[in-house]
Amino acid sequence: MNQTDDGAASAGGTGPTPGPGGRRRPDESMSLLRDVLDNPLDAGYTQWAARADSGAPAPAQPWWRRGIVVLACAVIGAAAIWSARALRPADEVVTNAYGLLVDEIDQRRAEGDALRQDNDVTAAEIEQLQETALAGQAESVLERGRVLGVASGQTRVRGEGLVIELADSRAAQEGTPGTEDERVQDVDLQVLVNALWASGAEAIAIDGQRLGSTSAIRAAGQTILVNLAPVVSPYVVEVIGDPVDLQTKLSRTAAANHLSVLRTTYDITVSMRPAEDLDLGGNPSRTLRFAEPLDGEAPGAPEGTGTAPPGPGVPGSGQDRAGTTDGEVS
Repeated sequence: MNQTDDGAASAGGTGPTPGPGGRRRPDESMSLLRDVLDNPLDAGYTQWAARADSGAPAPAQPWWRRGIVVLACAVIGAAAIWSARALRPADEVVTNAYGLLVDEIDQRRAEGDALRQDNDVTAAEIEQLQETALAGQAESVLERGRVLGVASGQTRVRGEGLVIELADSRAAQEGTPGTEDERVQDVDLQVLVNALWASGAEAIAIDGQRLGSTSAIRAAGQTILVNLAPVVSPYVVEVIGDPVDLQTKLSRTAAANHLSVLRTTYDITVSMRPAEDLDLGGNPSRTLRFAEPLDGEAPGAPEGTGTAPPGPGVPGSGQDRAGTTDGEVS
């Protein structure tokens, strides 16, 4: 062994242990891994095993060390509890946020209703001004406008008719699992509306939404949209026309069988009653952006108009859940 090795060996045994004959061990760079393999037991476990074999009692910890451990545990527990309570919003905060959202929704809905009423008043004023301006000059145009306004759903209509109500089953209203088919679907309203048009209905509205030549009944998730406005159960279908004639002709259509299936199979409530006075509002008129004049007059159009009356109908969805095929009725 040279002088450097002797000095390292005599300085507390921190240097590498020389092998036989004073030579370096070939694995001295792996001393830590070798110690782990040679002494796999923890030093504290070795001491505890030696005390257990000798029967000597474990040395008592000083009181101040135990006090520090207890104090540290108490501080850590208190900090964890405080952090959890600080991160969790208070119940009154959640309630206030929910109430604020509900109030805002109610406010926006009230604003929308007020704007809709203003539009109805303005539309009535415009219609009155048009009739006043054209009075005595183009009576045929006015009469044609009234007829087209009824067919397109833009003119308010009042008279006798039928009120048909469809409501989800009681289990579906309570949200019982497995009752999704017991809800009124968009196809049910489509079949009924098409049959009513074919039975001679003059005007139809669903939950106050007037149907016209551009109306659509569609589903968005579990919500039914009529004229892009959501409607909810019970769905009230108001129909203007002769009540007796409507009921007689409706009973001869496929919709009668469809409604019977809804009652017996899906437990959906279907009721029908005559009404002496129904008042169906009109939809706001739409502005034409692109139009081309027709070459000549369409059949059935009054002289000078060049247009034909639109056919009010709601497109069906092909195959309904009652097994009957419904089409577009105009």
